[in-house]
Amino acid sequence: MLNRRAIDRALFLGPATILLALFFLLPVLVDIGIAFTDMGRNLQVTGFTTENVQRVLGGDRRLSSIMVTTLTYVLCTLSLFNVGYGLLLALLTTALPDRAGGFFRAVWFLPRMSPSVVYALLWSWVVAPTDYGLLNQALAAVGVAPVDPKSNAPMVVVVLANGFIGASFGMIIFTSAIRSIPQHLFHAARADGAGGLALVRHITLPAIRWQISFVTIYQSLSLLVSFEYIWLITNGGPFFDTTVYALYVYRRAFENGQYAYGAALALGLVVTGVSVAMVLWRFFDMRALLQKPRIEVG
Repeated sequence: MLNRRAIDRALFLGPATILLALFFLLPVLVDIGIAFTDMGRNLQVTGFTTENVQRVLGGDRRLSSIMVTTLTYVLCTLSLFNVGYGLLLALLTTALPDRAGGFFRAVWFLPRMSPSVVYALLWSWVVAPTDYGLLNQALAAVGVAPVDPKSNAPMVVVVLANGFIGASFGMIIFTSAIRSIPQHLFHAARADGAGGLALVRHITLPAIRWQISFVTIYQSLSLLVSFEYIWLITNGGPFFDTTVYALYVYRRAFENGQYAYGAALALGLVVTGVSVAMVLWRFFDMRALLQKPRIEVG
C-alpha cells in the first residue's frame, strides 16, 4: 500500500516537479552564477567578482527611485484595478441577467485576448499629444485645450493601461466565486430586510475571501515582473519616470549589455518576489485555506 501511494504521488507530482526544477530552480541557479561574474556584451567570463551584488545593495544611485516607481505602480494598479475594479465588475455583472452579464464580461475580456502590441498601439492613440489623439479629440469637443498625458502624467497612463487589462483576470475569478455562493443565503437575508450593500458586505465579501486573497497575491507577483505594456507605451520614460524594476533589469542586461549586473538585479527581483509572497501568504492566512476539512465527507 505504501509503495503504491509513493508511486501515485510520484506520477502525480513528478511532471510538475521536473518542470519547476527546469524552468525555475535551474534558471535561478544560472542567474546566481552569472551575477558573480564579469560577463558583458561579448558573453565572455574572465573572472568572478562580488562587485555586481555590491552595486545592487548600495552602489546604484538610480535604483532607489526605481524601487519607489515600482512600489507606486504595483500598489496603484493592484488596489484600484486588478482587485478593486475587478471585484466591482464581478459584482455588477453578476447582478445583471445572465446574457447581459456575460456580454459585458466578454467585452472587458477582449483586451486580454488581443496581442500586446495592438493593445499598446490603441493606448498610444488614446493618449497621443496631437489633435488626432482620441483623448484630445474628446477634449476639443468640449472646448478644452490638448494635453500630453505621456509627458505630464506618465504613471497615470501606465496604471490605467495595465489596470484595465488586469481587471479582467480578477473579474473572472470573482464572478466564478460569487456564482458558487448558495442562493438561499441571499434569499434569507432579503427576507430579513437586507439591502444590496448589506448583501455584499455580510454575504458576498466574506464568502469570496480566499479568492480575493489569491488574486491579490498572484497579481502582486505578476505586476512585480511584468513590464511589456510599459515598454511598449512609454518605453520607461520620460527619462526613468515609468521604469519599473523588471524593465530596469531588462535595460541593463539586454540594451546596455551588462549581463552580469542584470543577473544581479534579477536575483534581487527573485528575493523580492519570494519575500512579498511570504508576507502576503502570512497576512491573508492562506495556510488555513489548505487545511483538511473538519467535516468528514464520504
